[in-house]
Amino acid sequence: MSTVRWQRLEGFLVFLAAALWLWGRGPDWPIWLLVVLALAPDFSIAGYSLGPRYGATLYNGAHLYAGGALLAGFGHAFGLSSVWTNLGLIWMAHVGFDRALGYGLKEPSAFTDTHLSRIGKSP
Repeated sequence: MSTVRWQRLEGFLVFLAAALWLWGRGPDWPIWLLVVLALAPDFSIAGYSLGPRYGATLYNGAHLYAGGALLAGFGHAFGLSSVWTNLGLIWMAHVGFDRALGYGLKEPSAFTDTHLSRIGKSP
């Protein structure tokens, strides 16, 4: 199995783990709020309005597993609030889902160049 397939499988498993936790123990928030929060990391695409290098940096920062893991971990470990844990898990589910679909971290050359492959139509 290729490295890219392994990373896509890993993304699916992270998504599945986070989604199962949220389904079983997650918040009783309205579905519209869960959808908005699940899509929130994609708002980082606005960084591309300042150029591909800045856009890639902002996008990649919002699409790291570590951000969601830290948020969920701190929330759970220190009993801050279940809100912190749930937000971290939603973040991780988003990143895992993106990776499973083949959307990787962006290269500074162009939005379509990712660490997993080129996305979109070929030029």
